[in-house]
Amino acid sequence: MSKQQNKYQLILNGLKDKIRQARFKAASTVNTQLLAIYWEIGNTILEQQKIEGWGAKVIDTLSFDLKLEFADMKGLSVRNLKYMRAFADAYPDFLIAQPLVAQLPKTKKTKTELAIVQGALAQLESKAFNPFVQATLAQIPWYHHITLLDKVKDKQTRLFYIQQTIKNGWSRDIMLHQIDTGLHKRIGLSINNFENNLPAIDSDLAKETFKSSYVFDFLTLSEEAKEKDVERALMQHLKKFMLELGRGFAYVGNQFNLVVEDDDYFLDLLFYNINLKCYVVFELKVGDFKPEFTGKLNFYTNTVNEEIKNKDDKPTIGILLCKTPNKTVVKYSLQGIKSPIGVSNYQFTNALPKQLKGEMPTIKELENEIEGEYTELQKPVDKKIGRLKIIIKQRAK
Repeated sequence: MSKQQNKYQLILNGLKDKIRQARFKAASTVNTQLLAIYWEIGNTILEQQKIEGWGAKVIDTLSFDLKLEFADMKGLSVRNLKYMRAFADAYPDFLIAQPLVAQLPKTKKTKTELAIVQGALAQLESKAFNPFVQATLAQIPWYHHITLLDKVKDKQTRLFYIQQTIKNGWSRDIMLHQIDTGLHKRIGLSINNFENNLPAIDSDLAKETFKSSYVFDFLTLSEEAKEKDVERALMQHLKKFMLELGRGFAYVGNQFNLVVEDDDYFLDLLFYNINLKCYVVFELKVGDFKPEFTGKLNFYTNTVNEEIKNKDDKPTIGILLCKTPNKTVVKYSLQGIKSPIGVSNYQFTNALPKQLKGEMPTIKELENEIEGEYTELQKPVDKKIGRLKIIIKQRAK
């Protein structure tokens, strides 16, 4: 490629980046404006309910009148207006200063205009105004907010899911799945020795990256499933597995072969985490935690450090996935180990408990039952069809 072509490519790439940034800013601005007007509508309803005692019928009328005036505008249904009211009630400080700041004149100010400026500044400096809340809320779409208002009642927990949605670029369905599986109760709570074996900044990031429990609800495995069954199933649903792991994981391989002095060893799952800048070894175990598991995982992480890790990579992290880990036993087992290792639980929410499984009919039993029902249903249908044929023939004559 010539210098001229190289220069053109650089210019083209630069313009592409600028267009992408401009489009993102435009989309963000539109979303902010939409949320602002929704907040205004919701806040007006709240205020009028307090002052004038507005009831459900007034909201019905308001919805009708607004749709009549703005026929091309979606989102003015009664149900959506009620969500706007809930949004304004949940985030009363969303637009505290924005309307006032928008009114600040750029020319020489009169006494009235100065009063507006001083009022705006006073509210900006007040503890009630939280610019972080406004900037954060404006980064996710309205229908994400509706889901959060329905599903999450605690404000701090809602902010957690908003931040995670922004960070990971979740769709509404993915965000809902994370809410349903209680991500806020699982993230950053794995049992580990990161603090003793990693620098403070890396330790904090590692703690945020790994969960205390992983939910593999996309797997329909029984409690008797073996380690190979779990691993095989995870590989068949690799995309969903990586979604549950979280952002930044790159798949390297399963049953990854390590050769140490002519002896073969196989890692269950090997990943690389872009944010942590290190390899991550996942070791799968069925049943409860046993102390000897950490020794084997320690061997694997040391071997990856010596045989695979590059100079620029940070120390390999090992994560042991097992069921119902005993915290005290895990804590004692990790003491003295120099490799950063964490222990997490995992569960299959779709798997049937043994006692329930015994009470459920088999597939063959279900098939027989359905076939019997179908046969019974056919009889009156056949009679009706026969009767209709007779009537049609009579009328045809």
